[in-house]
Amino acid sequence: MDLAASARIIAAAHRDTPGGLLPALHAVQDALGHVPPAAVPGIAEEFNLSRAEVHGVLTYYHHFRSTAPAPRVLQVCRAEACQAMGADALLAHAQQRLGCGLHGRSADGGVTLEAAYCLGLCASSPAVMLNDEVHARMTPERLDELLGTEVPA
Repeated sequence: MDLAASARIIAAAHRDTPGGLLPALHAVQDALGHVPPAAVPGIAEEFNLSRAEVHGVLTYYHHFRSTAPAPRVLQVCRAEACQAMGADALLAHAQQRLGCGLHGRSADGGVTLEAAYCLGLCASSPAVMLNDEVHARMTPERLDELLGTEVPA
């Protein structure tokens, strides 16, 4: 079964739920790792929406991906508390070390870099999440260790 057909089956399970589009899109991404563009027409049909409406939801929320992520996904919190505690510098460090910008893949293809808008660790900021594991009080040095890269001299 192709990804579009799988996504449609997943979406169909949510079509009778009031406001079911968002839960459906989350379920598709959880199952497939992303919401493939080819799946949008089928999802739209399940909810009796236009493709543009579904596309608008997908592009409005930064959480949704249209391409499969790398094996590891690093999310750097961009909420205000984390920014106040150095998340901007941490993000810049991550971009430099990985060789990519937000929503990009590391030079070796092993890590996708994304923004998160609150990981719930405001009192222990700045925070990151690597795959599904959160890490608080992150520093550039700790991030290097977490990613398994060398700490610059």
